[in-house]
Amino acid sequence: MARIRDYREHLDEVLKDDAEAVAYLNAALAEEDPEVFLLALRDVARSRQGGLAALAETAQLNREHLYRMLSENGNPELRSLGALLDALGFRLSVELKATCVFDTYRGLKHFPA
Repeated sequence: MARIRDYREHLDEVLKDDAEAVAYLNAALAEEDPEVFLLALRDVARSRQGGLAALAETAQLNREHLYRMLSENGNPELRSLGALLDALGFRLSVELKATCVFDTYRGLKHFPA
C-alpha cells in the first residue's frame, strides 16, 4: 500500500529547490495580497536546513522577531524582509507591470504596459 504523505512534508521537499522556491514566492506575489506572500515566505523559510531558528541567526534577526514577522499579522520592515531574503539566497526585484488582454479564441495574452 502506498504511503500517504502530509502536504507540508511534500511542500518542504519541493521548496528546498531554489528555482521552485522562487516560482512559489513569485506566484504568491502575483496574488497581490501581503498575507499570501508572507505565508509563502514562511513555507520557504521552514523548508530550509535548520528551520526558522537557524535562518534567524543567518539573517541576523531576533528569532522572536522572525516568527512575528512571518505570522498572520506580520508586517515586516523592508530591511528585515531584505535580510531574510538574503539569508535564503534571494533578493527583491522590480519588474515592469504587464497588462493582460483576453482573446476569446486564444486565451490570455500579455503585453508590456
